[in-house]
Amino acid sequence: MTVEAVLNIASDALWTIIITAAPLLLLSMVVGLIISIFQTVTSIQEQTLTFVPKIVTIFIGLLIFGSYILNNIVSFMERLWSSFGEYI
Repeated sequence: MTVEAVLNIASDALWTIIITAAPLLLLSMVVGLIISIFQTVTSIQEQTLTFVPKIVTIFIGLLIFGSYILNNIVSFMERLWSSFGEYI
């Protein structure tokens, strides 16, 4: 197994992680920003106010994007296992 093959696998793995995590992270960031603006406008300084809406948003995001996330992970594993013979 060459250094180039290892770097290609690592690069593909990191790209898969980024693409897979992006939808849920973006949803969480948007909800956090909206709640932060709400807290600033209303002068509410409760630190735990953001947790429940973020958890609910992540759960809904998993329901919506779950198949997309699973397909990305399965596709990566199929590519990895299909070229397993080349790595030996």
